Formats: sequence, structure tokens, C-alpha cells
Amino acid sequence: MAVSALTIQTPNFHSLQTFNPTKSFFTTTTKPTSSCSCFSNTDNAKLSTAIASTSATKKRVFEMGIGLLAASVMALSPLDANATRVEYYATVEEPSCELNFARSGLGYCDILVGSGEEVPYSQLIDMHYTARFADGTVFDSSYKRGRPLTMRLGVGKVTKGLDQGILGGEGVPPMRVGGKRKLQIPPELAYGPEPAGCFSGDCNIPANATLLYDLNFVDIYTGNRTEGSPKQ
Repeated sequence: MAVSALTIQTPNFHSLQTFNPTKSFFTTTTKPTSSCSCFSNTDNAKLSTAIASTSATKKRVFEMGIGLLAASVMALSPLDANATRVEYYATVEEPSCELNFARSGLGYCDILVGSGEEVPYSQLIDMHYTARFADGTVFDSSYKRGRPLTMRLGVGKVTKGLDQGILGGEGVPPMRVGGKRKLQIPPELAYGPEPAGCFSGDCNIPANATLLYDLNFVDIYTGNRTEGSPKQ
């Protein structure tokens, strides 16, 4: 029989209530402090449907919150993608090209001829590079540091092979901003018969090593260098 009125019951927080859909709406372990009208079967069915709908809505809201949280974490973690690119550039060679050789023995070829300014003599420039031994092993890379190397050419700050390979000379054209070039530097234009990059007896570059470079001429240094970028 349907009930015409519903009396609001003040809950007793000291009682333990459990949901039992096969019996009355609530069963309690203690007697309620005030009277309550009981729902009819029809009202119970409607209320059960409402509770199921509310539960489904809460579940959807919860799942949506989890999705938004995951998206925000990904949006706030750009370094993961950057790290992947850095590792890629530090370990994967630029496309191959046929080397030309200067009289000095320097091998060079352009992957991309730059369209910007020509490299200046004795001024600072920003250069990305990956350096390898003849067997392809990477021993140094600006990409792994996440920023180009700021270097000065023509004043003895880098090896003779890098000076000639970037500034040009003996038939080697100077690089331009935006250009990408491969160099093969023989030992006499690199570090010669002495090992280099030594620390506590361990040397990064063995004696008489032929060095391979992938160069990317980023820009001419203007003084707005990212804080912490190394200079040479």
C-alpha cells in the first residue's frame, strides 16, 4: 500500500545501518530515536533505481577525474618527449653522404646547406654536434646535455679539424646557419698520438683516433645564451 506522507527521520550516528534491498530500506542495530514511515514496494523500486543511477554517475565522474589527472600529468611532463628526442639525436647518425677530402686529409659532406649567415671568424657560435669514433661509438654529444655548445673558431679553441671543417679552407666551404655537415677528422687534425679527455688515468679519446662528427650550425651567438650553456 502506498504511503501518502514521508516523515523525515533524524539519523542516530551511534547506530550501524546496512543496506538490504530484499527487506526494508534500512535495517539498524539499535532502535531509531524517532518514528519513520516505511516505503512501499513501488517507492523502494524507484529509490533503488535512483541509487543505481547515482552510483553510475559517480563512477563516470571518478573515471573522468582519473582521465583528467593522467592527461594533466602528461601535459606537465614535456621532458619525457624531449629526453626521447635527445637520446635519438645522440645515438642515431644523420643520413649518410659521400665524403669529399681536402688536401689536409679532412673528410666532409653537407647533409643540408644552411641558408643563414656564414660562420664568422673568431666569434662565438652555437653548434649542436654528436662525436663518434670510427666504429660508430658515441663519445660526446651536445644533445645529451640538452643545449648546443657555444664555441669560438679560428683561435685554437677547438681541434684543427673542427676549425677547418666549420670555417672552411683548402676547398672546404664555410658552414652557414641552419646547415648540417658530417666531418671525418684524421688523427693529425684531431688529438694526434696523445690520448685526450683524461681523468684519473681514464681517457675518453684514445691516441691516434679518427673522429666522426655530425654538426648542426644552430646560430651565431648573440649573448642571449641559455643559462648554463658551455663555452669554448
